[in-house]
Amino acid sequence: MLRLGIELVLKHGADCRDPLPQPHPWYVLIELSSQQRSGLRQVLEEILAEGLERGLIVDATIAESLDQVKMFWRIRELFGEVQRYEGGSIKHDISVPVAAVPAFIKEANAAVMQLIPGARPLPFGHLGDGNIHYNVTQPVGADKAQFLARWDEVNNAVFSVVAKYGGSISAEHGIGVLKRDLLPKVKDPVALDLMRMLKRALDPKGILNPGKVL
Repeated sequence: MLRLGIELVLKHGADCRDPLPQPHPWYVLIELSSQQRSGLRQVLEEILAEGLERGLIVDATIAESLDQVKMFWRIRELFGEVQRYEGGSIKHDISVPVAAVPAFIKEANAAVMQLIPGARPLPFGHLGDGNIHYNVTQPVGADKAQFLARWDEVNNAVFSVVAKYGGSISAEHGIGVLKRDLLPKVKDPVALDLMRMLKRALDPKGILNPGKVL
C-alpha cells in the first residue's frame, strides 16, 4: 500500500488512524491464520525480526485486538473508495510477475506522469501474486471531465509497460466489457479461438452472461 493511499484514507475515511508512529513510503498488510490456536504470534514476530535485521522493514506493529485487526483491514479496503473525493480516477487491474512489481510501478509512474504532469499514481494490490490495482488520481485542482477523457491514453501507457514485463491487462476483475475490445490485441489467436469454441459448446444460444467474452 502506497503512503498516498494511507493519507487519503486518513483524510476521508472515518474511524481510521495512522497505523505507525512515522510515515513511510510503502506498507504491507500481513494476516496469518491457522487451525491451531497458538504459535502464530511467535511466527510473525520471527518474520518481522528477520525483516528488520535484513533491512527489509523499517517499522511494524501487530494487532492486539479484533478491533485493531478490523481497522487495519478498513484502511486497505477504503483505498478505492476515498479516491472519488479527490476527483477523477483512471483505474487498472493488472498483473505482472512478482519479481517485476517494483520495476513495473517505477516505469508506469514515469509514463503516466510524463503524459499527465501532476497525476497521482496510486498502486496497491496483492504482493503475493503480482496483482496490482494501478489507479491514477487526477492532479490536484484539475478538471475531472478533461482528466477522464484521457482514459484510453493512460490505459495505453500503462498497458505498454505491462506488456514489457510479460504481464496481463486484466487480473482479479476479469475482462468484462471495458476490456473486451482490447483482448484480441494481447491474447494469442489460438487461445481466443479455443475460448470461442468453449463458449459455443457451453452456450450455443448466447444466453449466459450476454455481451461478455465468456
